[in-house]
Amino acid sequence: MFSGIVQGKGKVVDLKNKKDSIALKILPPKNFNKNLKKGASISVDGVCLTSLNDGKDGLSFDVIEETISRTNLNKLTLGSIVNLERSITPSTEIGGHLMSGHIHFTGKVKKIINKESTKDIVVSYPKKYCDFIIEKGYIGLNGCSLTIGKVNKESFNLHLIPETLSVTNLDMISVGSSVNIEIDQNTMTIVESVRNILAAQKS
Repeated sequence: MFSGIVQGKGKVVDLKNKKDSIALKILPPKNFNKNLKKGASISVDGVCLTSLNDGKDGLSFDVIEETISRTNLNKLTLGSIVNLERSITPSTEIGGHLMSGHIHFTGKVKKIINKESTKDIVVSYPKKYCDFIIEKGYIGLNGCSLTIGKVNKESFNLHLIPETLSVTNLDMISVGSSVNIEIDQNTMTIVESVRNILAAQKS
């Protein structure tokens, strides 16, 4: 599990396309890999990946076909910047919201409004997820825990503060960028529970 509070940005320094996977190596920020053990879970742009090493010479991962097909990791190239977060522990402060690292879909950035020190972005989403995307609710975007702004039929707004822009790769996105979206699991559970109750009452 993750908190959605990005701990730093990493740089893709090696990328090899295999028959059914991608071998990925990322240079993490200083001290990110402290006490890291092989097999640890790490959020890479919101995607939960398993570390193949202790990260001393760079973080290594294997990205399988299922992950490649559902996320924007298939668009990574040498030099790409990704958001990184270590998995939470019992003592971790949850400053965002609980996230699993399982991406529901990739959204496309439809519009960007640059302000003096902040940025507003509009992201598209598939219609089948409309019941789970609620104004003032939580959502994960490239591993960042964010609060949803205005919601329309096919898109939603996000308002990015200076701290988010400085710590994450969201300051680098542009119109047309593909972003990883994880819907808040609590929201999904509540909506599905209400649906089941209403369906039972009608039967």
